[in-house]
Amino acid sequence: MGADVNGTGAEAAIYAKLVADRVDALTSWHHDWTGLRVAVLGLGVTGFSVADTLVELGSRVRVIYGAPDEEREQLLDVIGAERFAAADNAAQLADLEEFDPELVVVSPGYRPDHPLTTWAKGRGITVWGDIELGWRLRDKTGRIADWICITGTNGKTTTTQLTAHMLTAGGLRVTPAGNIGTPILDAMRDPQGYDAVVVELSSFQLDRLGEISPYASACLNIADDHLDWHGSAEAYRAAKAKVYEHTQVACVYNRADSATERMVEEADVVEGARAISFGLDTPPPSGFGIVEGILVDRGFHAERGTEAYELVTVDELAERGLAAPHMVQNVLAASALARSRGVEPAEIARAILSFQPDPHRAQLLGDVRGLVWIDDSKATNAHAADASLRAMHDVVWILGGQLKGVDIDELVRAHAIRLRGAVVIGIDREPVLAALREHLGERPVVEIDHAAVGVDGVMPAAVARALEIGQAGDTVLLSPAAASLDQFTGYGDRGRRFQAAVRELE
Repeated sequence: MGADVNGTGAEAAIYAKLVADRVDALTSWHHDWTGLRVAVLGLGVTGFSVADTLVELGSRVRVIYGAPDEEREQLLDVIGAERFAAADNAAQLADLEEFDPELVVVSPGYRPDHPLTTWAKGRGITVWGDIELGWRLRDKTGRIADWICITGTNGKTTTTQLTAHMLTAGGLRVTPAGNIGTPILDAMRDPQGYDAVVVELSSFQLDRLGEISPYASACLNIADDHLDWHGSAEAYRAAKAKVYEHTQVACVYNRADSATERMVEEADVVEGARAISFGLDTPPPSGFGIVEGILVDRGFHAERGTEAYELVTVDELAERGLAAPHMVQNVLAASALARSRGVEPAEIARAILSFQPDPHRAQLLGDVRGLVWIDDSKATNAHAADASLRAMHDVVWILGGQLKGVDIDELVRAHAIRLRGAVVIGIDREPVLAALREHLGERPVVEIDHAAVGVDGVMPAAVARALEIGQAGDTVLLSPAAASLDQFTGYGDRGRRFQAAVRELE
């Protein structure tokens, strides 16, 4: 439509502004969503939850997506949502234009410069992510949950689970949600409601977060990741920093990562919100840390200038397989978040000592053929692999996959002294091989070409070659420092195949 200020262009602009104002005013489950035309982009678990919610509210919903999904397509038909599938953006855009939405809700994977979101913004159409929609609909029941929001390059899922576990130990009705796998809208629609929701937030979700106000928030760490999606390290960090905006009670940050402290310093928070640090050193007042092998809380003690609450010992964590440095940091961060919501130190201690981490997160598989085998398939970026490698020595490292635009040379250089050798898998092998050959000297570096062995043969081949390289007492570590979708259905599939190959050695 042309920009004729005296005719239809001006009228269209006025109409678009009226529609945008109506949409912006929808801040409650109990407002009138009836008849609102909403386009939902994407038919994954998030997209379906958005469609299901808005249909329940009476909106007219059309889901536009690429890959067919027979089960979810059938469910869309059952609930009464419209749908359109097309492999190319041009066909999707044509359908979006014809639908003429008043609101677009975008699944997390859509980049900021995606043609469909760019089209919508260019026409003044409101574009939300699922988190902003969830925040607006959090009052379905009278039991409105406090949101405890967690992000970071690594450790998000474990810390989210730990925090929820601690809050439950404190007698609260709690659920983890968001990027952890349970869509935020599924949590918001629970008929009983929750006292608190622990929301794991990816950088994609944070990029279009909207104005939410967490009870407490944390950025665990920050390192370059998803640069291909965000466009730059600065944009990635800016997205992560949004987690602290409008925090009500506690902004939890990592003392060893100055970037997270700067994020807190620069955040616009609710008056009275406190900065609470965590780290592996002796904590200052308003901090969590370690004193003489004991994890302590100096953040919420009435006499925090001179006293601290004792939580658990490092030895007790070691007995639970939770003593790796990055895991201890996760425990401290979760403890700070739980304490901010009133969970007592003794309740936190009980929760920590009953916690079982998910598979594929530095999971010890045992001693097989004289080597210790560890599945850290969840390490989908260099920062996560760095955390695992720091806790080990004499390592045969299995790595590789999709690097997502990140240079791996610094990671290899930093840990070359720990390596017995390396086995490289995945599509982006050349930069990995180049870095290893430069920094490992004469130590063995083996390449597994999936085109030669087939996808089903990648892990058996990698495990067999690692066994050849390793010496008695060494550790074989699958910590890919890369995403998995080039060869596997996800990091879980990659880890399960690794574990199956190790079991074949027994």
